[in-house]
Amino acid sequence: SAQIADLQQKLLDADNGDRAKQRWDSIATILEAKCALKYLLGELVSSKVQESKLESSLQQSKARCSDIQKMLTEEQNHATELEAEFQNQLLVQEQNHQEKV
Repeated sequence: SAQIADLQQKLLDADNGDRAKQRWDSIATILEAKCALKYLLGELVSSKVQESKLESSLQQSKARCSDIQKMLTEEQNHATELEAEFQNQLLVQEQNHQEKV
């Protein structure tokens, strides 16, 4: 039954693809052409709006990524400074210990 359902879905998908192609191939009048053109222009505008939104989102993501990279670099520099300070303190402690010994 799963295989039958899968085959039925494939047939429906194939029919939908053929119908869309037949619909565009069967345009015969100016009115149908105008309607098709109006639909296509609407789809184009919708796509352009979506592209603009995605582009804006991409720019915002790039800006956030840049900010995070700057913060990461600052944190790495701070960690390096702390490590150097720790090493200096360790060296001083070792020298004090050697003097006491």
